[in-house]
Amino acid sequence: MPSIAPHKTAEAFLEAYLRELGTVAGRSPHTIRNYRNDIGAFLRWCRERDLEPLAVSRQTFREYLGELKAGGMAPASLTRRTSTVHGFYRYLQREGATERDLLNGTAMPKRPRRLPKVLDPATLARLLETPDPSTPQGLRDRALMELLYGGGLRISELVSLDLGQVNLAEGAAIVHGKGSKERLVLFGEPAMQALERYLAQGRPLLAAAAKGGRAAPALFLNRFGGRLTARSVQELVRKHAVAAGIPAEVHPHLLRHSFATHLLDGGADLRIVQELLGHSSPATTQIYTHVSRQMQAQLTRQAWERLAEETLESGRARRRRAAAEG
Repeated sequence: MPSIAPHKTAEAFLEAYLRELGTVAGRSPHTIRNYRNDIGAFLRWCRERDLEPLAVSRQTFREYLGELKAGGMAPASLTRRTSTVHGFYRYLQREGATERDLLNGTAMPKRPRRLPKVLDPATLARLLETPDPSTPQGLRDRALMELLYGGGLRISELVSLDLGQVNLAEGAAIVHGKGSKERLVLFGEPAMQALERYLAQGRPLLAAAAKGGRAAPALFLNRFGGRLTARSVQELVRKHAVAAGIPAEVHPHLLRHSFATHLLDGGADLRIVQELLGHSSPATTQIYTHVSRQMQAQLTRQAWERLAEETLESGRARRRRAAAEG
């Protein structure tokens, strides 16, 4: 075990820790700044209470987290603060500043599980039908939204797609997902048809606008013949949602959420959906089963409400006929 170094302050160890994170671990300046803020805040909290940071207890740290929680800090921020500060104390043990990991056993604050929002099929159809098919941009927008939904693509996967990665005859595309992992994406007839129209009538006109007549190899082009950016796709999806009269915030990932949920609603196997989404763990895909059940319950309630209304209207009609005959 390294020798204990009580002559060095916690603040001095923090500076050394941050240098190591930058030079050895390669953390970004943004991450280093967050670490400095998070750990520095705890060290100041200790000093204000005449506590020596190199001799705090796990209970002391829990009290600190309790104050942050009472002050309104979000669970996600509490989790990050716990992880960041605990990482520093593991470093202190490694450097011999403490005989043991003083915060060992500190439980991470539980983060509330947020269910992804989805569009119901009718609303989704309204969104997909919004682009103007008489313009190259309209054909492009319809095709890319059909592919976002029909293939469950991430926005990064969509904008990085090149022409050579799409096989229309097979209804398939090769995309590069998180961690540059390659996967096969399958899409159905609506996306195939929209892509065919875009490639035949829309993309050639967009490609012709490129400087020197050399368009990008991208599947989806902007009006200058270059590759569409993720921000551009976000903006155009939002624009069409407004045009379709959809009040909720609509973004490209919402189409991916809807893809997964609608597949499960249709009886698809969870493992298959996991593969199609490119999730490394089935636990990530599992959340969509909760959304699927939630949506089914909502549709059931709506169906019962319609049935009740029709029954009431039928009863009113019978009473009106009886009154007229009487």
